[in-house]
Amino acid sequence: MSDIFLKKIEEFCKQCGVRNVDEFISRCSNLKELLHSENRKYNLTRINESKDFWNKHIADSLSIAKSFPELKEDKLKIADVGCGAGFPSLVLAIAFKNLKITAIDSIQKKINFVALAAEKLRLDNIEVSWGRARELKIDSEYDCITARAVADPIKIFKETRKWVKKDGKIIVFQTPKTDTVSIETLNKWTEKFSYTWNQTKEFELPGGGRRMFVYAISEGK
Repeated sequence: MSDIFLKKIEEFCKQCGVRNVDEFISRCSNLKELLHSENRKYNLTRINESKDFWNKHIADSLSIAKSFPELKEDKLKIADVGCGAGFPSLVLAIAFKNLKITAIDSIQKKINFVALAAEKLRLDNIEVSWGRARELKIDSEYDCITARAVADPIKIFKETRKWVKKDGKIIVFQTPKTDTVSIETLNKWTEKFSYTWNQTKEFELPGGGRRMFVYAISEGK
């Protein structure tokens, strides 16, 4: 990638709370090489261009910490539902050692890659779980659920609401194009479950593209 684009990525990383940006970029570069190598064998992702990797995988995954700063400091347990090839779970595990992350996906080759990447990058704050969210038996275990490019907020809510501790969050990555359900509709649909929905402001990723989040806060069981 060009020096100009690299500077944009570095600045974005700082805005998201990454403390040692040089180390973060180096480890993500190692992840990029590993993903490129394994993708030739197993077709893990359609994103192959270097700029897209840094913008659509790294910056996009990291952007959640821009909107939810507690991820940068607090010791939190996170379940990344539909983690795919490890985005955002691997990126967050690299960036923030305070997080304990469970990467969940129903496609075994993707879970196998996440496990391989965690081993190669020596990440001891991430584990994997193979299966569909609706089939896993979990109760009040996580501080935060993340879901990126998986399903609409209502489906994610249905499948994971019982996993969340009191005051925990379900956070769904959105773009203006995928933001098709209003906050009022979400709150009306889930009001009996003691959750409250909100929405962050839109922002732009360093390589282009708009991002936002919708999230539900658990007010009690």
